Amino acid sequence: MIMERDAVITLNDLSFKYKDNEGLFDKLNLNINPGIICGLLGKNGTGKTTLLRLITGLLFAKGGTCKVLGYSPQQRLPQFLQEIYFIPEEFYVPAISVSTYINLFSPFYPKFSKKDFFVFLDELDLDVDKKLHTMSYGQKKKFLIAFALATNCRLLLLDEPTNGLDIPSKGCFRKLLAANLNEERTVIVATHQVRDLQNLLDTIVILDSGKIVFNHSLYEVASKLRFTQQQGMEGMVSSDNNNSNIIYTEKILGGYAVVEQKSADSDSEIGFVSDSRNESEIDLEILFNAVISNQERISSVFDESQ
Repeated sequence: MIMERDAVITLNDLSFKYKDNEGLFDKLNLNINPGIICGLLGKNGTGKTTLLRLITGLLFAKGGTCKVLGYSPQQRLPQFLQEIYFIPEEFYVPAISVSTYINLFSPFYPKFSKKDFFVFLDELDLDVDKKLHTMSYGQKKKFLIAFALATNCRLLLLDEPTNGLDIPSKGCFRKLLAANLNEERTVIVATHQVRDLQNLLDTIVILDSGKIVFNHSLYEVASKLRFTQQQGMEGMVSSDNNNSNIIYTEKILGGYAVVEQKSADSDSEIGFVSDSRNESEIDLEILFNAVISNQERISSVFDESQ
């Protein structure tokens, strides 16, 4: 019998609001399993960074419960902190050398590997002799990514990790992250740059209006939705018609991006000419737009399999 692994993160009816502001989260529920890379998506101001800070215990929920790795984050216990590493979008590094930083901060992480750390720095093409405060924003980001991976902690939280990285560094970051994932390590990436991480993510979580409106693996997405590109819209049933398989359409260069529900006879139902449709891989930007614009329909598609 296959045993289900305990969730790394469990949020039950979590509520949070900033002082004098309306509630940001109202009874938020979320489970994240180990061994995956989860993409956390949402519009500006929907609370992606706030959620990461609640998970790390840097902010306290106003109601509900938050369990991370079996701990209550707000207690900030050493056993919890040594298994979690958070790289915020805006960060500070002290005016010290790389070696001094390692000597000061690596002892907080019992599984830290100095050997791996220097391998990561080399692969990211970072000069280890430079003082941290003299590095560019992108170089500092690469340094923190290397350190985070070298901690070998169980949970990595990354807020816009590819911001500030050049094209070669983005590719190296993807390679390192994929190579250092295992059954015990979980990564949550909050980002707007979904194309940078398109082929890395296992699960997509979308926040909107204080709620989790989407939480599904890419395997589920691929089994339920078809992404196509159309040269024209002639013969297509309106996406407002619930009898149609079409869920979302968006004008793109050279035609339209289309998201439709998969079914055995979908081609005949919507009257496509096969030569006019080019099926494509999952497009996370198009998926996000489809979820935000047609939440009820998307929910009904995925609820059918529950």
